[in-house]
Amino acid sequence: MTARLSRLFQPRSIAVIGGGAWCEQVILQANAMGYQGDIWPVHPKADRVVGYRAFQAIQDLPDAPDAAFVGVNRMASIGLVGELSAKGAGGAVCFASGFRETTGQGGDLQAELIQAAGDMPVLGPNCYGFINALDQSLLWPDQHGCRPVDSGVAILTQSSNISINLTMQKRALPIAYMVACGNMAQTSQAEIAAHLIDDRRVTALGVHVEGFEDLRAWEYLARKAHDRQVPIVALKVGSSAKAQAATITHTASLAGSDAGAGAFLQRLGIPRLQGLSEFIETLKLLHCYGPLPDGNIASISCSGGEAALIADLASGRDLYFPELTGRQNRTLSQI
Repeated sequence: MTARLSRLFQPRSIAVIGGGAWCEQVILQANAMGYQGDIWPVHPKADRVVGYRAFQAIQDLPDAPDAAFVGVNRMASIGLVGELSAKGAGGAVCFASGFRETTGQGGDLQAELIQAAGDMPVLGPNCYGFINALDQSLLWPDQHGCRPVDSGVAILTQSSNISINLTMQKRALPIAYMVACGNMAQTSQAEIAAHLIDDRRVTALGVHVEGFEDLRAWEYLARKAHDRQVPIVALKVGSSAKAQAATITHTASLAGSDAGAGAFLQRLGIPRLQGLSEFIETLKLLHCYGPLPDGNIASISCSGGEAALIADLASGRDLYFPELTGRQNRTLSQI
């Protein structure tokens, strides 16, 4: 795994900067997940936060945190991110909104945030953060449905709410990593994904994409995933004019031409899915069986009518039903 993102996603120490319910939830959720590392709240006035000793400032921390949750307003976030970078922190989640996804000074503030971060990785702004269910660590300010797992899929979204909803699924899909990427001001979805697939415990990768920023980074990700035999699927939004407008105000992403996005994904060999249910079920199949060698499948149904429905659904999807062999026919005739 790349050194640049390793400390952030596998932290031995986390700092939670700010007060209020969001920051308290980060600590509570870390405890609920079974996090075993150090937790350092930073609050200028409180002596303790959720039972933990609070430090008045970042410079008072006993060491540089591996990961930090910055849970203050957008103006204060910029300076605090700069302090974390100077301290040598491994990375930060910038929770605040009001950056490039808004009009007015939001774009300038996002540029200031990037400059303040320097070489330190930053998730967001305008995002919840991440859950690492493999190592039982997280920076996540809300409820979720993830449980510790030994292996599973990595999911990256540009919507924190979609992330929460996906963690609540009851379809037996083990989630190893959940990452809400937000505006991706400095650390892109493709870079994060390329890092996570280095973890041999990750069986498949699912990405919810609003817009492609760095095409070369996506090409690198596709090559790397192919070399490591980690299948990728994408849920790309923005096929309608209203959806394209929504992505700009949501995470400042330019959805671009839907046909162009489809062609790009096809060139990369990344299947494009059409909804969250399909997203979950496809990832589950890939987790269980890995990359499928071809489109040959078998269907078992109770009637010819159902068989016809399945055949129609498979039509035009590069799925094929091979004829049964003589041995298979003889075996089935004995049942």
